Amino acid sequence: MPRHLLSAAAVEALSTPGRHADGGGLYLHVRKGGSKNWVVRVQKNGRRRDIGLGGYPKLRLADARKRAAEVLRQVELGLDPVAERKRAAGMPSFRQAAAARHRELEKGFRNAKHRAQWLSSLEAYACPVLGDMGIDAIGAAHVREAVLPIWLEKPETARRVLQRIADVLAWGVAQGYRDAVPVLSAKALRLPKQDREVTHHAAMPFAKVPAFVARLREREGVSRVALEFAILTAARSGEVRGATWDEIDLVARLWTVPSERMKAKRAHQVPLSDAALDCLERARPFRRAVKPGDPDLLFPSTFKGGPMSDMALTKLIRDLGLPVTAHGFRSSFRDWVAEATDFPAEVAEMALAHAIASPVEAAYRRGQLLEKRRALMEAWGQFCASETSAQERVA
Repeated sequence: MPRHLLSAAAVEALSTPGRHADGGGLYLHVRKGGSKNWVVRVQKNGRRRDIGLGGYPKLRLADARKRAAEVLRQVELGLDPVAERKRAAGMPSFRQAAAARHRELEKGFRNAKHRAQWLSSLEAYACPVLGDMGIDAIGAAHVREAVLPIWLEKPETARRVLQRIADVLAWGVAQGYRDAVPVLSAKALRLPKQDREVTHHAAMPFAKVPAFVARLREREGVSRVALEFAILTAARSGEVRGATWDEIDLVARLWTVPSERMKAKRAHQVPLSDAALDCLERARPFRRAVKPGDPDLLFPSTFKGGPMSDMALTKLIRDLGLPVTAHGFRSSFRDWVAEATDFPAEVAEMALAHAIASPVEAAYRRGQLLEKRRALMEAWGQFCASETSAQERVA
């Protein structure tokens, strides 16, 4: 197509409504009211599209030609000129939007691991497809392309990534960068059906727990004592690894876990049995001098002095050659309550700090059943230490 059909004087003089070609896809659009705008027509893969460049006289002929040439270059490179222009004007990419959303959510994460995983999962699985796209340009097809490779291979991770992508896009709506979030359900995206079979933490049969506790006591070590304390208190490993001496009341025989370290974000009191108190005595040699403001941990890491890593107890169990998890001992405790005692189920659930499913029941049951749980945890402690006690009597 011939180029430079118009001159600066002609552009100034044109008043006939319609499109006047300059060549190379560039047109001056004269409206009935006399206003003039530049438009460039592009075509890629059989699809034609008109893209506005700006109005005359603010955008003169020479500048309009330069902008048209840049648009055509972007189209040839497979870029969206409109999205590129928005980005240049401050439209964030998906990667930038995800980082901004993560900064807003940071303080609400339960722990550092969850905080890091939220962003790293998007970087690993979403950003290879979506990362450099403008937040306004992402559609359902792009999201499907991002999650499909891991949808069956890593189903739980894929579902979390999909939820986080939807959250970032919703943030884009709230910020005014896009009008809506597409429907991103597995059904809407036509994703293959996942095997949603629930897998539970591998647990030790409760009858074997006393022998295991006795085995832990064969050697002293901070991770061994920490695992025993976790078993005796039926606590989550993260609660035990972060436990500090100022959370312990030896007179009242209570361990109070603050709300910020609890899964349900509600402070939890744990009655300490004789066996649990014995654990604390055996933990004293591991106590370290701490700087002002640092936590005085019950079970500090032997390598760095801070909290033990989330793999410390897992590694101990693996080294002992057992196919169970630290979390699984909570299931062992729950099975023992149900099958070997007459303690009510609600006392056991309260001991495990499980949330009350029914909001009505939760509204009425505000106490912690502390005295009933004292009896329960003492009975559990005696059961767990029964084999150790028998060995000591024989010795």
